[in-house]
Amino acid sequence: MVSGLLCATTFAFTSVAQEQGPERWEETIQKFEQQDAPNPIESGAILFTGSSSIAKWQDISDYFPDQRIINRGFGGSQFSDLLHYADRVIYPYQPSKIFIYEGDNDIAAGDSPKQIMREAKKLRKKIKKELGDTPVVFISPKPSVARWELKATYEDLNARLKKYADKTKDTEFADVWNPALNDNGKVVEHIFLKDNLHMNAEGYKIWQEVLVPYVEK
Repeated sequence: MVSGLLCATTFAFTSVAQEQGPERWEETIQKFEQQDAPNPIESGAILFTGSSSIAKWQDISDYFPDQRIINRGFGGSQFSDLLHYADRVIYPYQPSKIFIYEGDNDIAAGDSPKQIMREAKKLRKKIKKELGDTPVVFISPKPSVARWELKATYEDLNARLKKYADKTKDTEFADVWNPALNDNGKVVEHIFLKDNLHMNAEGYKIWQEVLVPYVEK
């Protein structure tokens, strides 16, 4: 009886850990692989990956019509999730450049900028090891109405990301935070969907303007 209870308890803890850990994205990652299987993507495209702000940018190729773009964003992912799946959503594509949007959900989950930077640096080092001098662009976590109370934490993380990018070879920081603020320093509200977190086309136009120089470089 005790043995059975112990097994049940162990299974329950394992299930919860999987739901909260990177494994919760396994089905999404498998869909990417199934999508690629019939027609493997030719190396050299520009890869965008990260959380839902990338995942929901389904028409991203329309914003950069002169480039080959791969979108491999997945849901509410965090840096730790992307680190876990890098060997399946980054390295196989042998991209010419990698744009990463993470940190937004990390902050919302309560992680400190210092903790987040540890994961970001780990990921950057792994990319360097696997893909050599392939350029990486960290897209700054964006401001949003829904998470405006965390403004100071976002600004702290963005400052750390920029500082790290500035001193790291083949690494850049693209600021989408400040362009989304009005003259009073508050987040512009009309660029969001009803959830006040995810962006509409107007929001992605701001991203386009910021990212074009990095895409075309």
